[in-house]
Parts: sequence; C-alpha cells; structure tokens
Amino acid sequence: MKILALEFSSNQRGVAVSEDENILSTVNTDNLKTSPLSLIDEALRKACLDRTIIETITLSIGPGSYTGIRSAIATAQGWELARNIKILPISSPEILAATARFQGQIGMTDFIINAQRQEYYHSTWNLTEKNQNEVKPLSIIDTIEATKLSAFGPDIKELPKVTQLYPDVAKLAQLAANRTNFQLGEEIEPIYLRATEFVKSIPFRRL
Repeated sequence: MKILALEFSSNQRGVAVSEDENILSTVNTDNLKTSPLSLIDEALRKACLDRTIIETITLSIGPGSYTGIRSAIATAQGWELARNIKILPISSPEILAATARFQGQIGMTDFIINAQRQEYYHSTWNLTEKNQNEVKPLSIIDTIEATKLSAFGPDIKELPKVTQLYPDVAKLAQLAANRTNFQLGEEIEPIYLRATEFVKSIPFRRL
C-alpha cells in the first residue's frame, strides 16, 4: 500500500511517502508559509512516485496547530474527492509516543501539547520496546500542573521539565501501515477538547 503521511500539527511540518512500513521519502520544514502541496510534490519527487499511485493518506488530527491540522484535513478531503483514496486519521499524542519510543524512551511517559490560554493537552503512555499503550487519556491541564511534569512535547519552551519532541512524520506513516480504520473525509474533525463557544448573532430587522 502506497501511503502519503501529513504531519502539520506543530511548527515543524512534515510529509512522508511509504510503501507499507518502508519509508520511501520524507520532507520536513519549519517554514509555516510553505504550502502543503509544495511539500507533497517534493516528497513524491524524492520517492520517484506519481501522485496517482497514492492509495492512502494518513494525517495527524491533533491536538496542535489549528491552521496546520485544518490544512492537512482539507488536503486529504480534496484528494479523496479527486482520486477516491482512503483516509486514516491518527492523534498527535500517539505519533509523539511512537517518536519517543523510536528514540529509546521506555516506561511511563507524559506528553504535553500547548493548548493556548495558559493550558496544555496532556496524556500518559506506557512505552515498551515493542509497543505503546495509552494509560491516561488526553485531557487539559493548567500551567501549575504542567510545570510539575517531566514530559515531552513540541513548541514548548516555557516549561523547564519538558523535552522538545516533534511528532515524526515517518512514524505516522508506519503507524498507518497495518491499520484499516479508515474514515470518510467529511467525517474527520480535529481533536479539540474544549466545548465550542458559539453565540448566534441577532438577525437583521427590516424597518
């Protein structure tokens, strides 16, 4: 299965192309002005593949960069309409866990992602040499609680105990290689734990 992986949930954007678990190419940038299609074209060129060969798109659905995640979802949805490919969304914490495990991290491990408003997304995973399991589901914690944790996460410099770790797009592609829990593009939503605050405006009155 030819897989295109899109990881845009942090300030380090990445695209990977794989054949099952075999990574054919990766492209990464910290230039947030670079368009997703430019990164995709470069990754496909490096892999010597045409975009018509792609069978599955896997993407990070956060939490993380609202703009980045939305652009990845929009790209996957447009591709699905044009080529009828399969889409497989995966959460950012799961990708972070796979990245940390690949780098040799073992045992109970905390992951933190900036949620803005002086809050953080937090989850705990048990990492072993062969697998990873979430033991504390994703939740939102405040700065006081986050400061106490020795954790891993992207784009966090204000917490002294947090080790900078960006989700690896190659790990995203490999996570997707043996899965079949595909979703329709129209059903995919970014992970966002806060309740939506929406107030409908008062309709105009004709005088």
